[in-house]
Amino acid sequence: MSIELSVTGRVWVFGDNLNTDDMYPAEAMKRELPEAATMVLYNVRPGWTGEVRTGDIVIAGKNFGLGSSRPVAALFNHLGVAALVADEFNSLFFRNAVNAGLPAMTVPGITAAFSDGDNGTFDLRAGTWRNDSTGVSGAVPVLPDLVLDILASGGVLPRLAEQGYLPAELADQLRSPTVAAAGQGSGA
Repeated sequence: MSIELSVTGRVWVFGDNLNTDDMYPAEAMKRELPEAATMVLYNVRPGWTGEVRTGDIVIAGKNFGLGSSRPVAALFNHLGVAALVADEFNSLFFRNAVNAGLPAMTVPGITAAFSDGDNGTFDLRAGTWRNDSTGVSGAVPVLPDLVLDILASGGVLPRLAEQGYLPAELADQLRSPTVAAAGQGSGA
């Protein structure tokens, strides 16, 4: 199974310094993944998880994912978020997104190019992006092939299964948000 590395969807725009405590509050860590996912970004935008749809894209500013190594990517996966795009990612958060198979793209200045509700297309293999609502577009350096391969596999664990380091028959199970969350140490 290959994960699509070109995504098109409705965007949600958030600001700078969105930290993992805002995305995955401490009280959510005591809950099972489906319930914890309903609390994503609650402190920043209450009710957002009731509005987000499968295939939507989250755009954020600088320092996206600053903070502890909480398995936020698995929560976004559970909600059906297709990709994360930011002016700048915290490196640990970016790695966790890749490991969980959640496409993530760094696009400096992206928050100025989109508004909530716009439709956007982001192609990680080509390094291109476009605001389909306004026509504004651009390009960024392409991620290394290894990172793209991990994302295309659905995360690091499914990639290891595809390569024979883990049982191949587990590859689909290893793509689940619950497994990704457990692999990142949430206890979920």
